[in-house]
Parts: sequence; structure tokens; C-alpha cells
Amino acid sequence: MTTQLPQVIHTYQTQALDSTRWQRYQPRNGDIVISTAAKSGTTVTQEIIRQLIFLGQDAPQEREAALWDISPWLDARWSPLDDLMAGLEAQPHRRFIKSHLALDGLPYFPQVKYIVVGRDARDVAMSLWNHYANFTETAYKISNETPGLVGEPLPPCPPDIHAFWKTWMTRGLHTWESEGYPFWGNLHHTQSWWNYRHLDNILFVHFNDLLADRVGEIRRIAAFLGIAVSDDDLPSILQALDLSTMREQEGKRNPAFQALWKDGAQTFFHKGTNGRWRDVFSPEELALYEEKAAQVLTPDCRAWLEQGRVALGVFW
Repeated sequence: MTTQLPQVIHTYQTQALDSTRWQRYQPRNGDIVISTAAKSGTTVTQEIIRQLIFLGQDAPQEREAALWDISPWLDARWSPLDDLMAGLEAQPHRRFIKSHLALDGLPYFPQVKYIVVGRDARDVAMSLWNHYANFTETAYKISNETPGLVGEPLPPCPPDIHAFWKTWMTRGLHTWESEGYPFWGNLHHTQSWWNYRHLDNILFVHFNDLLADRVGEIRRIAAFLGIAVSDDDLPSILQALDLSTMREQEGKRNPAFQALWKDGAQTFFHKGTNGRWRDVFSPEELALYEEKAAQVLTPDCRAWLEQGRVALGVFW
């Protein structure tokens, strides 16, 4: 933990990310940025926030919009930046923006609310493997042929999850990361935010807690955002967050799912469960995680990332 405010010290430019795009961002008071490493509960958190922002409002366009449109991924390098920024500037409602950047690459603004979503890296690996292994040729083409690529192209997905795990857990794409290849650092992302968890405009949300105490986490996010939620509001919010509902609705709203993943939204919204890694990885493979977690994470960050707030009995 540090008493200084976060500073940008790294530039993230990959097949997917370009952190320099945030130089165009002009914050509004109350803007919300959701930052996750990957496959950690990003989309369900975005949907929670959409439901909270438009609570009690007649906002059919916003409620029926694809999440990618109403809550854009600003650091995704393939989205035309002029169009994305124009769309953000035109939004009359409270804005909520997706990012996959570590805090050492994302500009920090005291007037912005940041929600950081984390998940055990071993669970992330299971979900990310499914995500990556089901990329279509279109997904590779967008990643590697969109003009402006800095660094190496996205390689083909390894032939099995064991090959993927070994590389993902032991190699970084950037010199300041030592895991996450061929994407950005997973553990590094969480630790970069954890160092500033004392700041009152940063909230940590864990995937486990979203499963174990969804109502409690909805209320906790709402309180952080200054939004009042009644018991009567909860059934419709919970229905919108149901995995089958999200799979069906976002599959209809967003044709990109079908273009980018085999089986479309069925692949993107996969299982939403934890613990499958226990039947997949050998003790020798899990030792790679033990070594990397000890290297990258502080003990308290590791405890939270592996278990979540509820399991730890922590109530911040």
C-alpha cells in the first residue's frame, strides 16, 4: 500500500490493448470504470451497473443496447477511437466504461469511481482457455490485421490447456510482467490495483462473492456508486444477471459474438463456475502457480484473489 496517488508508468500496446487511447478520455464526475484482468466477471459487473444506473427509469434503448455499445472497452485497439469517443460524449446518462488495464497503465482521476473485479487465476485459466481456443479466423484477423499493431501478433491457441497454462503462468508479454502471455498479466493486474485499495473511489469485487452473495454484492456496488436499491428492485436485477438470460439477450443484441467465437454467445458466456481446475492440472502444473503467486502477489492480495471477501470474512 502506498500513500501516493496512482501514476501511469507503463504503456500497454498488444494485439488487443492500447493504453494510449485513454489520453483522449475526458472524465465526468461520477464516471465509472470497470477494470478486470480477463474472464473474471467483467460482463456481469457491467450488467449490474447498467441495471443500477437505469433503476426506475424508462430507458428502453439503454436497457436493450449491447453492453459493448453502452459500456465500451476503451483500450481495445480495434474499435475506431473517434467513433467510440463521440459515442461516449453523446451519452446523457452516467457513463460506465470497461478496461483491462492494470493501474500502472490507466490514468487515475479522483472524480471517477473504479470497480476492480478479481478471480482466482486458476479459475481464470479455465475460462480464458475456452475463450481463446474458440476464437474464429475473424477474431485472429481483427487482432492481427487491424492497423497499428505494436509488438507480436496473437499466436494460435496452444493445442491443449496444459500447454496454454504453462506459458500463461510463466511468461509475460511485457518486460514488467512475468505471466499472462500472450495476453496481459493477470496477477500483475490485480496487484497493481490492490496497492491502492485504500483510496475511497476504488472498490474490489470478487467473482466468488458474485456467486455466493449476489444480492449483497449488488447492494455493496450500489452503495459505492451512491444508488439506492430497494427489495422490490432486486428480482428484475437478478433476472437480468442470470447466465442463461445474459447469454440469450447479449447473443441477440451483439452479432460480434457469432463472428468472434465458435458457437457465439454460448462460448463467451460459458459456465460461470469455479474449481474445475482441480480435476485438470497436475501437482507439478499447480506448483507453477504457487511460485508465480508468491513472486507477484502480496500475501493479503493473494488471499483475497484466491478466496474473495466473503470467504475471508472481510466486510469492507
